[in-house]
Amino acid sequence: MKRRICLLIALLLAAAVFFPGLPVRGETESEAEGSELPLNAPSAVLMEASTGRVLFEKNSHDVRSCASITKVMTLCLTFDAIEAGQLSLSDTLTASAHAASMGGSDIWLKEGETMTVDDLIKATVIMSANDAAVVLAENVAGSEDAFVRQMNERAQELGMTDTVFKNCNGLDEEGHVTSAHDVALMSRELITHPQIFDYTLTWIDYVRDGETQLVNTNKLIRSYSGITGLKTGTTSHAGSCITATAERDSLALIAVVLGADSTDHRFQDAAALLDYGFAGWSVVVPEAPALEDAPVTGGMEETVPAQIGEMPKILTKAAERGQVEQKIEMNEELTAPIHKGDVIGRVTYKIGGEAVSQVDITAAADVEEITFSSAFSYLLHSFFTM
Repeated sequence: MKRRICLLIALLLAAAVFFPGLPVRGETESEAEGSELPLNAPSAVLMEASTGRVLFEKNSHDVRSCASITKVMTLCLTFDAIEAGQLSLSDTLTASAHAASMGGSDIWLKEGETMTVDDLIKATVIMSANDAAVVLAENVAGSEDAFVRQMNERAQELGMTDTVFKNCNGLDEEGHVTSAHDVALMSRELITHPQIFDYTLTWIDYVRDGETQLVNTNKLIRSYSGITGLKTGTTSHAGSCITATAERDSLALIAVVLGADSTDHRFQDAAALLDYGFAGWSVVVPEAPALEDAPVTGGMEETVPAQIGEMPKILTKAAERGQVEQKIEMNEELTAPIHKGDVIGRVTYKIGGEAVSQVDITAAADVEEITFSSAFSYLLHSFFTM
């Protein structure tokens, strides 16, 4: 017995040495699939935007600095304020002494200088301006400290369990940390505001009536097919970082790279992650099935017309694209009254026998319950319309 155990251990060790690409027990699917993806950065993640599914990860929950990628959350809260009517793009804001004191990447705001929200967002996104980010934060929450509290509250709402924000712009500060996974979560939230792409896809723009030029720090918008954004960041402590978003054929991806040793390597890593996603995955939108009217018991009508909701986007591996199956299930017995919009069944979509999505089937009309008064009214109406 001992000899067999020793032999088994020897075989396992040999397999680990001679076949290092084999996935091992406890390794996640994404890690196993991405084991051959060479990345410079110590931490990275690739996420599909519509589902939040992780397609690849490398130390994705390691707690790290992320430099100006912090501004993704600042922009989330800014666009929330705009959509809530608290701010508008045409509003003119005034730089405080605190905002003007920011170092690093900035647009050299002076205390008392005014600038529109639109121009401040341009500066924050395109130029990664620390001072512009603080002006936005102070006007959303009253002060940067109050805004940072909102950032941390929002992070918890999004499930960003690795994150603690200490400022709104990403300047190095003790305890200001996040992870590649958390960056992907807040990036996914930011792109729910489609207006952000008006800024992230701009290569060159100007503020101060053309006096100050802004050049986008994200070189991928000039070189990568399908790129939509999103944000770069670099400090001595964080290294070179990026969260890159791209979309092709309805497949939207978020690639996060933290701690690369150079700007070139961060762009190469982000492109490699996106290439990996687009080569290996696709999104399928099934055709809506034809639905028959559903029988109704005890109703003024014997049947009710059925309708289906919006067809889902189903994430599949590229090799499984043609393997999506659908199963229509109607509720066994429908009893009046039925109200328009009531759920009367569902369509389940499966790949390889595993359910991947479900859409409700609902009643497309009302069906009144049969009562003496409703039956009498029906007969009376029929009599006078004969």
